[in-house]
Amino acid sequence: MFSAGSLLAQDADQNDASKQDKIKALEVAYIARELDLTPEEAQKFWPLYNKYSKEIHDLIRERKKKSQELKGKPRTDDVADATLDKELNYERKLLDIKTRYREEFGKVLPARKVGNLYRAEREFRGMMIRQLKERKDNRMMRGKPPRQ
Repeated sequence: MFSAGSLLAQDADQNDASKQDKIKALEVAYIARELDLTPEEAQKFWPLYNKYSKEIHDLIRERKKKSQELKGKPRTDDVADATLDKELNYERKLLDIKTRYREEFGKVLPARKVGNLYRAEREFRGMMIRQLKERKDNRMMRGKPPRQ
């Protein structure tokens, strides 16, 4: 029974990883279309974007991990104050990464395309959120409970 549970957990993790890979591929395709990179720009841009994307992903993962650690702890003023400090620190780190990479992207792309990159990322996230919400709403209308 333990090994079956482990396999199911691994399968769920692989399924999540597969979904994340598909979403990442869709995001890359969307960004590529929106930026309309020349071959020379693409050759310089994509390795840099992959580094940027990894830093952002690592920061988000760290944030989620710390958020999970706080679950179940009593919400005292001290805990709330520490949580606010951590959240502001996260926002500061995120802004630092984006600022640093804005300069790096500016070395390989015209300013117009750098601006289009950040816009395309926001638009893609918005589209994904809308689609997830629509799926949830459709499941609820059919009487099925939302997925956890």
